[in-house]
Amino acid sequence: GTGKTLLARAVAGEAHVPFFSISSSEFVEMFVGVGASRVRDLFEKAKAASPAIMFVDEIDAIGGRRGGAGPMAGSNAEREQTLNQLLVSMDGFEATQAVIVVAATNRPDILDPALLRPGRFDRQVTLDPPDRKGREAILKIHTRNIPLGPSVDLGAVAQATPGMTGADLANLANEAALDAARKGETEVQRFDFDEALDRITLGTEGSPLMNQEERRTVAYHEGGHTLVALMLPNVDPVHRVTITPRGRSLGVTQFRPIDDRRNYRRDYLVNRMAVGMGGRSAEEVIFGEITSGAQNDIQQVTNVARTMVKQLGMSDELGPAYFGGAGDDALNGIAFNPWQPKEYSDETAERIDEAVMRLVNEAHHLALAVIKENRNTLDAIAEALLHDESLDREELTAIVNAHLLPGEPPIPVPTGPPTTIVDTPVPTS
Repeated sequence: GTGKTLLARAVAGEAHVPFFSISSSEFVEMFVGVGASRVRDLFEKAKAASPAIMFVDEIDAIGGRRGGAGPMAGSNAEREQTLNQLLVSMDGFEATQAVIVVAATNRPDILDPALLRPGRFDRQVTLDPPDRKGREAILKIHTRNIPLGPSVDLGAVAQATPGMTGADLANLANEAALDAARKGETEVQRFDFDEALDRITLGTEGSPLMNQEERRTVAYHEGGHTLVALMLPNVDPVHRVTITPRGRSLGVTQFRPIDDRRNYRRDYLVNRMAVGMGGRSAEEVIFGEITSGAQNDIQQVTNVARTMVKQLGMSDELGPAYFGGAGDDALNGIAFNPWQPKEYSDETAERIDEAVMRLVNEAHHLALAVIKENRNTLDAIAEALLHDESLDREELTAIVNAHLLPGEPPIPVPTGPPTTIVDTPVPTS
């Protein structure tokens, strides 16, 4: 969704030359030799129309590293023959006759080195999700045929959507327009964008919880996330908390980033994990027992801790050493893959697990300390949630400031849009 195919089409359009597009999966069949034949046919068509641009999407399907270890490695006769034919066609004995080959992949780390040699795919362009200015420009394109009301500030919408790609933003604009159309409105307003963003990121709003015991548990769980986030420094500020089910979540706490983060301090990550453990910690302190509602929180916290240890060198036990793989990065939304081959000993793996647990326990103890020290504030937040179902940042800040000890500085009211989500999932068997 970042625009890889669109960029290739734009290059062909600007150059005013024919454009040939194919997905790598179309090359490979169960019959050996079909893929290589299709590569030859595609190059023949491109040569006949030269100058031309040929685009191969998801090239990792045929261009994975041959032999050795790692994902996509190993022997596959059809895939390897297809890859060999592609390499020969690009720079073998035959001239390409002004055919430019462009390829796209989400996994550049697994490509065969032969593909990346000079004369082949030697120029690499990384297409990251757009920054705030880029998102605003993309939103302007996708809303140019949509009547916008005076309340819509595309810059504010862009700031509320960090990490979204161009495809995500196109979907957001479409959903906001559909919301307005369902209401019979002639213009799309800001609250239409807000509702569409909530539905995309959180899921469809469900019916309020009827079981009073469960409502109280969820209120304290979400209140725990909120309280820890409000009391700890260097944490993305809370935007809103609700105990109304959304999607598969019984409750949701939303956070607002300070900016599009690209660099993470250790204290920010530890405090972020503490916020994630805030719900479970609140259950322990208030009810003396725990529920299954913290499952997703624990998974996220553990993945962040593992990234800190394996990739960022932020553990005291192992120091500044790298043990991770490209397919294991919780900070960029890539979940831990336990089946990924490791290049370290079993003893080191055990030390990594111990370091991960120490970080998780550090975050857990930090959250417990905040909850115990501010028990009255947690009670007030939970009671307000039980009464109002949802609280915004101004209401939360007022509650916390009303329960501060003498001499403690008040918490400022933050401004800006929401993003990060910590939720309480519906228990599953």
